[in-house]
Amino acid sequence: MVSRMFRIETEVDKERRDLLRRRLRETNTAASPVLRALRGTPGERESPLHVWALVDDGADGADGAAGRLAGGLVGHTWATWLHVTYLWVDEAARGAGLGGHLLARAEHLARTERACTASRLETWDFQAPRFYVKQGYEILCALPDYPPGITEYTLVKRWA
Repeated sequence: MVSRMFRIETEVDKERRDLLRRRLRETNTAASPVLRALRGTPGERESPLHVWALVDDGADGADGAAGRLAGGLVGHTWATWLHVTYLWVDEAARGAGLGGHLLARAEHLARTERACTASRLETWDFQAPRFYVKQGYEILCALPDYPPGITEYTLVKRWA
């Protein structure tokens, strides 16, 4: 039984969120020699990693930039891991190997320029779990009904 009284609040509070993040980070760093060793190194921070496939036909895309977006990969690297957040290929370009090329390029950059040894991602059952398995990823987790009626998969690929 809790001997103190607490007031519970539910509003969004960015200052408290940042304070909570700092305190959790301090607690985790104190508890983990691995996280403690990362402090102050380049591997401590997430570094964005983006790879784009543009149709170079001289036409401007929806955002006004030269080249229409045919596909792309958005992710980041952290602590020797590549985390693929988004991978998308335009319907007209699917089936030609572009998704595999984008993924391979991101993996190559992560390995050679950022010393990553593994990659991870999440995908839903109607998206691309079979595609990622063909690219050498292993399904580590299947979470049914996330969201309801859909299964989310977590996949990992290790290079070292």
